[in-house]
Amino acid sequence: MTLTRSKNNKHMHLLISMYWIWLVFAISCSSPSEPQSQNIKSAEALAIKKLLLSSFDVPENQYPIFTNSTKKWVLTNSKSWTSGFYPGCLWYGYELSGNAQLKSLAEQFTQGLFEEQYTTSHHDVGFMIFNSYGLGYKITGNESYKNVILQAAKSLSTRYNENVGCIQSWNGEYQVIIDNMMNLELLFWASKNGGDSTYYNMAVSHANKTIQNHIREDGSSFHVVHYDPETGDVMRKRTAQGYSDNSTWARGQAWGIYGFTMCYRETGNIEYLNTAVKMADYYISHLPEDSIPYWDFNLPENYERDFKDASAATIALSGLIELNSFVNSSKYQNTITSTLNSLMGKYLIENSSESGIINHCAYHANDPNPDYWDSATIWGDYYFLEALDRINAN
Repeated sequence: MTLTRSKNNKHMHLLISMYWIWLVFAISCSSPSEPQSQNIKSAEALAIKKLLLSSFDVPENQYPIFTNSTKKWVLTNSKSWTSGFYPGCLWYGYELSGNAQLKSLAEQFTQGLFEEQYTTSHHDVGFMIFNSYGLGYKITGNESYKNVILQAAKSLSTRYNENVGCIQSWNGEYQVIIDNMMNLELLFWASKNGGDSTYYNMAVSHANKTIQNHIREDGSSFHVVHYDPETGDVMRKRTAQGYSDNSTWARGQAWGIYGFTMCYRETGNIEYLNTAVKMADYYISHLPEDSIPYWDFNLPENYERDFKDASAATIALSGLIELNSFVNSSKYQNTITSTLNSLMGKYLIENSSESGIINHCAYHANDPNPDYWDSATIWGDYYFLEALDRINAN
């Protein structure tokens, strides 16, 4: 039975409690010879519970972004770059559990992003639409979602500049950020599913320019590259959220691992696989003992804001799971295992009164707002759920 949000809260709480008891019972009956599998199932059960409870904290047409000092979600409207992650979490929750309430919520919050298919003011339409409508289409085959995805790709393509060979990330100066690699999947998908074939070429050009101008020889990465929009020349390279212009922002490195692995999947171009491997090797070689990176890989010793970024870990984890399916490396498998163990052991938010699933994410450690330094983030939850889904699929 699917409940709407207008139903009695007591009824909803009772269903959540009954579902939680059932999940715990199912886990307790699983094979004792597979402790890691049991831990993953326990993490899934906790995540499903938290997603069901989130329906009481997230009003219609509002979208979580990060938690504040009260340990509750800070909410935004549909125009935030992060708006697609919450319906994406709900879709993954539904796929992991088959829970009809999560499907109903996923459909509702996905529909709330309908107008964002026309967004041309920034590059994050890929995050917004492909993580909501795109994932919903993949899971359900709902044909009404397809046209929304194709329109979003058309909107994203308007930010492509042939002189630069990239999609512009932010307005004003022509800036491209490493995060933009994540939006190329929308273009690849659209080009293969009824959209303009030039979208494929745009995505390839953007990936090639990112290799050329964002990735350093040692596999580390610049966050932001400024281009001359008339000549395509690189004007400067800097950071926006990292420690310094020449440091390596951990989440940016994770975006790159994930993004180039995806590009290899979509194109078969070995250069993309080699770049993903190069970036993954740098990432792994600079991890602390628990495999959860600090927010920048080049922080000075005893730096006052030495926060971990578990969201970088979840992004890299999901990317490494796919990368390892192509290269089958014991190094990657060991990192996947150690990252999972740390996330499940020390970073899961078990308190039902607190929002979110994964704690200790650094949204923006350079920002003066301390809520940005160490909290749950909706993208940290999303990529953790995606990682669990990818593990189940293997």
